[in-house]
Amino acid sequence: MTTIYPFRSALLTGASAGIGEAMAHLLGKAGVPTVLVARREDRLRELAEMYPGFEVLAADLTTDDGVKLVAERLRDPNRPIDLLVNNAGFGTSGHFRDLDPVRLDNEISLNVRALVQLSHAAMQVMGERRRGWIMNVSSVASFQAGPSLAVYAATKAFVTNFSESIHEEGKAVGVKVTALCPGLTRTEFQSVSNTSELQTQFPSFAWCTPEMVAEVGLADTARGKAISVPGGLYKGLVVASKLLPSGLKRWVYRVAMKRV
Repeated sequence: MTTIYPFRSALLTGASAGIGEAMAHLLGKAGVPTVLVARREDRLRELAEMYPGFEVLAADLTTDDGVKLVAERLRDPNRPIDLLVNNAGFGTSGHFRDLDPVRLDNEISLNVRALVQLSHAAMQVMGERRRGWIMNVSSVASFQAGPSLAVYAATKAFVTNFSESIHEEGKAVGVKVTALCPGLTRTEFQSVSNTSELQTQFPSFAWCTPEMVAEVGLADTARGKAISVPGGLYKGLVVASKLLPSGLKRWVYRVAMKRV
């Protein structure tokens, strides 16, 4: 049975793989015209050919030009966007002192700066129309410090906190904002962040599929939930993280990452 969403159009960053690609398929099957954004234009075109009304917008969101290009598309009054999904992002694992500072700067630019700029563009035009949805893809890592994934966890903590804040602001102008906070999900994230060994170190029940995360995220966004956490396991972990002392949470995370 095809899901019916309230969105009449969407713009999705990081659409070429993983959770973004899964969301693109769900939106396409639901008949929602979608602007696909990523660097890999060839992948986007293959995806766009599968669904009517899909549009390809190749952009590198670690650059000023890429962010400007997508922001301009969001502001186009003749082709309004109902749903913005800020899904593009990546992580870097390892001891902070050993990591490439240029890569870390790009990580912050993509995970934080681009997300804020695009959210701002969307909030302005959606607020004027008094209609719209914004989904910012965060992580369960946003609820605690992340030794060996320090910058990634910190950027996602920003995303969750920021999204909750503008969720409240958006109520006054009819814009619903959701932070999607998935746990371990089998995507390209592991190879990009150099954490591929996670796939063998953690049991299968701890892993979500991109399709499940995408389905829950879109459903919760349509409902206007502030925080969306797919999977009972991770819902429980988020609750526990709010109850455990910070020192204990850091120790548990550090021990878990040492297994990688």
